Amino acid sequence: MAKTTLAVSISTAMLMPLAAHADNGADTAAAEKDEKTGSVIILGKRLDPNPNAEQGAAYKAKTSADSRHTRPIAETPQTISVVTKAAIDDSGLTDLKQILGAQPGVTLGTGENGNAFGDRYIIRGQEARSDVFVDGLRDPGMSTRESFAIEQLEISKGPNSSFAGRGTAGGAINAITKQATLDHDFTRVSAAVGSDSHHRVSTDINKGFGENFALRANLLDAKEDVPDRSPSSRQRQGVAISGLYEASKDLSVTLDYYGLRTHDKMPDLGTYLSGTVPNRVAVTNIPVYAQQSDFLKSDVDTGTARINWTIQPGLKLTSLTRYGKSSNAYVTTGASGGTRYDGATGKAYTTSYIDSGHTGWQDIDYFAHQSNLRWDKQLGGLKHEFIFGLEYTDHQVVSGNYNLNNSGFNCRSATGNATSPFIGPNNALCFTNSAGVPVANLSTLAVRNVQRLSWNQDWRVKTTSLSVMDTVDLSDKFTAFGGLRADYFDLSLVRRNNTTDVITGSYGYNDTLVNGHFGLSYKVAKDAIVYASAATAQDINGGEADAGTASGYGGAVLYNNQIAGAKPETSTNLELGTKWDLFDHKLLATAALFQTTKKDVMEGANYDTIGTFNTGKNRVRGIEFGLVGNFTENLSGQLGGAFMNSKVLASATASNLNNPLSNFAKQTYSAQLKYQATDAFSFGGTARHESDRCGGQPDTGAAVTGGVCQQPVPAFTVYDAFASYRFSRRFDLRLNVLNLSNKDYYTAVYRAGFFMYKGDARAVRLTLNYEL
Repeated sequence: MAKTTLAVSISTAMLMPLAAHADNGADTAAAEKDEKTGSVIILGKRLDPNPNAEQGAAYKAKTSADSRHTRPIAETPQTISVVTKAAIDDSGLTDLKQILGAQPGVTLGTGENGNAFGDRYIIRGQEARSDVFVDGLRDPGMSTRESFAIEQLEISKGPNSSFAGRGTAGGAINAITKQATLDHDFTRVSAAVGSDSHHRVSTDINKGFGENFALRANLLDAKEDVPDRSPSSRQRQGVAISGLYEASKDLSVTLDYYGLRTHDKMPDLGTYLSGTVPNRVAVTNIPVYAQQSDFLKSDVDTGTARINWTIQPGLKLTSLTRYGKSSNAYVTTGASGGTRYDGATGKAYTTSYIDSGHTGWQDIDYFAHQSNLRWDKQLGGLKHEFIFGLEYTDHQVVSGNYNLNNSGFNCRSATGNATSPFIGPNNALCFTNSAGVPVANLSTLAVRNVQRLSWNQDWRVKTTSLSVMDTVDLSDKFTAFGGLRADYFDLSLVRRNNTTDVITGSYGYNDTLVNGHFGLSYKVAKDAIVYASAATAQDINGGEADAGTASGYGGAVLYNNQIAGAKPETSTNLELGTKWDLFDHKLLATAALFQTTKKDVMEGANYDTIGTFNTGKNRVRGIEFGLVGNFTENLSGQLGGAFMNSKVLASATASNLNNPLSNFAKQTYSAQLKYQATDAFSFGGTARHESDRCGGQPDTGAAVTGGVCQQPVPAFTVYDAFASYRFSRRFDLRLNVLNLSNKDYYTAVYRAGFFMYKGDARAVRLTLNYEL
């Protein structure tokens, strides 16, 4: 799109200083006069470079960035929650784990099975750690993810395999990245300081060169101590570069590079559960017990090529090709508590103690291509919007672990010979001695020699997919959507002993998955619909790259030392909903009743050579509602809530029957409101709530005995506040206070209770945003 004189003039006008309007009564009167005469007055608001934004409603997205959604979000028969960049910025949250954890229907999990790779999301009770997409392509790297290069986050709720392929039992997360644009030039710099040694500097620069080429660069440097948990710290560096070549109005090519380096030093695993059922509680005031040699690192490098080609009116090709490499590595320490012994005297005492450590590394190599051909055609007197899709992916994950030679033992566990079981060489690492005196330096308690071992697992999946979708107006009131997708995959898994290099197992199989999605909407008013939809999704045997043969976590179910002939786990979602686009499309109200049933669940009764497969079944029912956009001229926000129940309907373990799913919160809701008090000053706040949850193994139900949870996570409500003042068109200042009441709360628990992630304590951030 060429920049005309008019476009440049409008862009310049849109950056007029808000403060000038606030302070000049004559200008205000003139503005009122011009409004009466129909003149257009721009009050210094930024032109949003996000092409999917609803202009004039910063928190509301008009369309999905996924071209397969041919209608606006308000007309799509599915629950899709969108978090815009404006909402992210106002919230003060930066990591995707923080942002998504605040969304209704989404909870967080811990690194299960001793695995601490990246972030773990749970949508409507179903695992989604591998169901994260970037611009519509699956991101197989289970890394720590950042928001600096994100334009908006789209969370599709309910099974979604017709769009996203295998997995997606509870939904999918699609991160939409910032792209170069020819619409206007800008340079924005944000610099933040705060409590806990927080600093964060980011830039967003877009520049057009002539009529056909634009370049956009986003840079990030950030570091902070974990609030109230120093010396645990987080560090993020990133770069995202996007180059756009617009050969004509019908053909454009975009090339992107994305690089991110994250490094958590002495990552904090929080606290642990103590006591016996029904009195299991989180240990409070526990010191930071992470060891100096502990770390959590993630490196990501990806390159993406995009082609948008309007072949002829009504026929458009959208093509994406990506190659990427990423690596994850960690050494972490968990803690527990109980009885330990003085090795010299055999004296028993109660203390906290650290474990021997958890380790792992991954090298991920992936290639993906997706082409979607949209064909708008009148057939049989009806308007059809066809999408024909072709996708090929090749994802490989090679992983291993580290050898930790622990020493520095200062207490003894209950092991030893028959005559003196409590006296002998120390073999444990305790917070205190038998007199209750804390160790001098807890972070150096374990003397460790960290040695990276060679690989012990090579996981690879190649997938070829074909899909067809159609949105058709059956009448001026009824619109139908139908989608069908077939995924042919070939999975291989090689396991070996990484100390002897002996292959211990080589497994593989292939299959074809077929899934569908159907929706029917009825327009009850000009901008309001009611709809019904049905969709399916399938998880494959061994589909989780990080789980190996731990079948209870999505790893391969084995039988007689071969991949078991298990059926795919199949999820079916039924949904009834309504969407109302109000106030001249500035506010979207949604509500949906849903039921997701998952059958043929691979439970994994054992974690060795024999698994239990296709014996489980579970169900989630609930209602979700949302409001996003402008409530009044000065009040905007995003509100939502999900109220759900889950139930295990079938299981190989009788005690699991009727239990809720693990890490499942029956109630989650959040609200983010912003009030524009004057043209220059705005303020707002957020609140998020999660009801109590119970830990356990995915799919097989929460760890409940006699109706009492063994690994409880208590309910919590957390409040944040923010305020912003625009001094001129060039800069504004924003203050964020996170966890305003400094509440102790916990976001997830390990299935055995050995560690329990603690939410961040109060943190204060002051951010200067400057436009050059």
